Amino acid sequence: MFSQQARGVYCVLHKIIRNLQQQFFHLFVQLLSGINLSNQFLKARFAADEEPVAEPPLEEFFEPPAPMTLAVAPDAGLLWEGEAMLRSCLSSDTATQQQQSSGNGTQHAKFPGALEASFVTSPKLALPESIEPIPIYRVMNSEGVIDDPSQEPKLDQATIKKMFRDMVLLNTMDKILYESQRQGRISFYMTNFGEEASHIGSAAALSPEDWVYGQYREAGVLVWRGFTISDFINQCYGNAEDLGKGRQMPVHYGSRKLNFVTISSPLGTQIPQAAGAAYAFKLQPNNQRCVITYFGEGAASEGDTHAAFNFAATLDSPVIFFCRNNGFAISTPSREQYRGDGIAGRAAGYGMAALRFDGTDVFATYNATKLAREYVLRENKPIILEAMAYRIGHHSTSDDSTAYRPAEELEIWNTVEHPITKLKHYMLQRGWFDEKEENEFVKSVRKQVLAQINQSERIPKPDWRELFQDVYAEMPTHLKDQMRSMEEHVAQHREHYPLKDFKQ
Repeated sequence: MFSQQARGVYCVLHKIIRNLQQQFFHLFVQLLSGINLSNQFLKARFAADEEPVAEPPLEEFFEPPAPMTLAVAPDAGLLWEGEAMLRSCLSSDTATQQQQSSGNGTQHAKFPGALEASFVTSPKLALPESIEPIPIYRVMNSEGVIDDPSQEPKLDQATIKKMFRDMVLLNTMDKILYESQRQGRISFYMTNFGEEASHIGSAAALSPEDWVYGQYREAGVLVWRGFTISDFINQCYGNAEDLGKGRQMPVHYGSRKLNFVTISSPLGTQIPQAAGAAYAFKLQPNNQRCVITYFGEGAASEGDTHAAFNFAATLDSPVIFFCRNNGFAISTPSREQYRGDGIAGRAAGYGMAALRFDGTDVFATYNATKLAREYVLRENKPIILEAMAYRIGHHSTSDDSTAYRPAEELEIWNTVEHPITKLKHYMLQRGWFDEKEENEFVKSVRKQVLAQINQSERIPKPDWRELFQDVYAEMPTHLKDQMRSMEEHVAQHREHYPLKDFKQ
């Protein structure tokens, strides 16, 4: 093998350079005359990461010089035979391995950019139609029946009841806050109709210590972790009790206590942040935390998503990329959003694992997320989860979805395929559902939400001076000057500002 010969040549040339005396010229002449290297010593491979090998006596490298012969090179004219052999010896091991064949006769390339590819002798286009779509994992059908008993998560009655009630609470609160915006009481709102199972099922499979980077339609994750009705409504009304101090739009929730990073409006910004946070976790000794980031299939078209996928894959970040593929990016249907096999289908191109599942099935979501969490922590690698669902509500209060989809389509997803309906059927089959009791629960939630809205509207807005705070641990001089200037301005023109509505 060329790599074996290369070691011998290296040793010879090394000794030549070191001697720099008469022996140098003698050995150089021998090289020009053609070198016949001994096979007895040259059995070790020439590799940069191996230990140095002791040099054998120089006599073992040489035999009496052979007459010089010439070889014709197709691209360089005439080369003496010794030079041709020397060039071959100095070829890399990679080039050598490219010439080797596997047992079945297929030649395997070792290009740095495609280490596992094989050589073929005729061109063949890799067409998307030739790739099988990733299947959709499902546990429970629309009737609440478990398709394969081995896949039932075997959660206790209390846990399943919490799953159901958290979905109902979210659904009920959404209806009231949506109407609150329509009445002009808040500026903006986004509902979660049809996607409740993907929130609750995934949240239930995570540890409370895992970090969450949401997009804007994952309120159910916060419900599961203990974000209260007052927390939700105070944020939407931006009052002094809002954890975000009124600095964000409605539904841009966040909670340090619950490890839920505050949502930001620009689409996709949370995805690379999550990949970086997961990488930081990995560097900590005995890490037991992962990061999950939620986003829609529309956000997956953003450049930030590509950067995050590539970052996480190449640096092996323990992050779960949770795509809520609900069929629409505002008014753009998924068939116009991408041409490939959804978002999970992109995973192989980044060298990541993937799993696609029914996002209206709370058990499939739970199992998938649990499996993904175990995988990313065990392997220290990322994974893409794709929850297939249907966005029943409008994109937001700024959207009218009746302009781009038929009412008949909505009816199916709002009844037969609704995640709350499916779980209700499951509970009925086990005698765990009491219609009267659940109706009372809905009434109780409605009462709490309406009472909290009434209270949140009365709470003053945060002190406007907080505008200058929470950026630096110690306020710098230029911000102090700006705040002093603002105080003087407000004092001089206080009749133009509704100061009574702000916390003093």
